[in-house]
Amino acid sequence: MPAPTSKKWFAVYTRPRWEKKVHKLLEEKGIESYCPLNKVHRKWSDRIKIVDEPLFKSYVFVKVNEEEKTAVRMTQGVVNFIYWLGKPAVIKEKEIVTIKKFLNDHHDVEVRPVDIIKAGKKVMVQSGILMGKEGTVKKVLHKKVEVVIESIGFVLSAYIDKTKILLLDK
Repeated sequence: MPAPTSKKWFAVYTRPRWEKKVHKLLEEKGIESYCPLNKVHRKWSDRIKIVDEPLFKSYVFVKVNEEEKTAVRMTQGVVNFIYWLGKPAVIKEKEIVTIKKFLNDHHDVEVRPVDIIKAGKKVMVQSGILMGKEGTVKKVLHKKVEVVIESIGFVLSAYIDKTKILLLDK
């Protein structure tokens, strides 16, 4: 009997506004699932409340092996896996960790597709959760820094102090 394949993270596309339901249904099936939730301030006429909204509309992440993919597809609310170059797109473990840390440290995170971002200078983060990490500046407006999660084609944005970034001569 062949050994089961190792588990990898994949993104699945869900029906609109089914992200939390799909996450719950997958967990009930024993499938490791992650639905990134963004804490957002919502204003009503009489109050302001912080609510949890899915960060990526119609996306849920699953960590599965080949044998579990069918169970994921058969879950109510799942449309299909997100494909890249004809195969389900594999999400790197470090990108899932980065999303989790980013959401833990920041509220009202904004998500935009990568293709509107222009390449820039190489930098190294000097403090905070990404200390020692190198990256490319995608956009800077006052104190705004953007972290690219390449395998799903999105940019996470939050405000951090520019003094915590070191410009590299590369």
